[in-house]
Amino acid sequence: MTSPASLASARTVPRSVHILAAGIFAMVTSEFAVAGLMPQLAEGLGTGIEQIGYLVTVFAIAMAVGGPVLTLFLLRIPPKTALLVIIAVFLVGNVVAALATSYPVMVIARIISGVASQAFFGIAVSMCARLVDERIRGRANGVAMNGLMLGTLLGLPLATFVGEQLGWQAAFWTITLLTLVAAILTIAFVQNPAESDAVEEARSMRDELTVLRRPQFLLALISSTLIIGATFSAFSFFTPILTEITGFAESLVPLLLLAYGAATLVGNMTVARLADRHTVSTLLIGTGLNVIFLTGFALFTDVPLPALAFMLGIGLVGVTMNPAMAVRVQRAGSTTPLVNTVHASFITLGVILGSAMGSALIPAYGLRAPIGLGIVLAVLAIAVILPALTSAYLRTGDRKQSRTEERVTSAA
Repeated sequence: MTSPASLASARTVPRSVHILAAGIFAMVTSEFAVAGLMPQLAEGLGTGIEQIGYLVTVFAIAMAVGGPVLTLFLLRIPPKTALLVIIAVFLVGNVVAALATSYPVMVIARIISGVASQAFFGIAVSMCARLVDERIRGRANGVAMNGLMLGTLLGLPLATFVGEQLGWQAAFWTITLLTLVAAILTIAFVQNPAESDAVEEARSMRDELTVLRRPQFLLALISSTLIIGATFSAFSFFTPILTEITGFAESLVPLLLLAYGAATLVGNMTVARLADRHTVSTLLIGTGLNVIFLTGFALFTDVPLPALAFMLGIGLVGVTMNPAMAVRVQRAGSTTPLVNTVHASFITLGVILGSAMGSALIPAYGLRAPIGLGIVLAVLAIAVILPALTSAYLRTGDRKQSRTEERVTSAA
């Protein structure tokens, strides 16, 4: 019989998961730093704003392509050791960025940092799943994702402030310091999953590739791309939309984005509580609400108060679907680092898809066009999520009911 103490322990998110969130915070701060330092970087590296913009794209492509490759090389070593190797690589990337005196060197620095960032994210999410009881994986993922939300809410403003006051190099040295703190905390407090919980790590490469071909797993990956793409098609252009169409003063935009970041933090904590027992319904309802909020934002873009309300709504139900998306992927696939890193790459693909397609639409159709794109992507995401309703295990994590449903279906 399970004691109350052991039951409580099984439902508690361990300290290791909170430390992993600190590492994600440092990585996300580095990812977004360029967006807040574009004028300073352009001047310091002797290039134009458009070239600095490509640094964001380079980082994202490095994440999507290089992250899984680095993870493959680290599959056979303990996950804590793998994290420390990745942190070391990430540190190298940020030091090179801080010392860069030319644009090509900065491109190399961003590639190194991007590859490490994605690999860290995938292995960290995998560890979160295997450090806790299966019934609270969504909650653990939510704790880790707080690093992502806080990186947007606090990390970006911090890097921007330091860069404006002390120069862009100081911003990258600050990120380096944050990363060192995360490394020290990882060494001191992060534990490897117990051997009994890490059986999946011993899977052969053939088994891993078999998982990657499962139909429900592929649908989960596609839906994550579409959910994130829908959100970033609007988020990427919030600043010009709010100033050029809605009419907010430029000085107010940082405060508005801060409010958006706060909304994502609240949404993430809410979704994390629902992700384990109501996985698919959370994804469907959240994405459905995003369709409504994106539509409202498109229709009332030129009316300040409704536009702000709908923008905050997008914050509540956009990227905040991450905990539920992660649980769905882990149930449809596995909790291994490779699976979670591939998932992270598809999330990054959503960022690239939303921002790139949105940019392509603006010259011909104006700043509202990316919002319309977001609506289309969110509707497609709902269509791709719906097949998961056929499995009780994907819906709620109930293995017994899922087996019963499979027997009934086979009998029919």
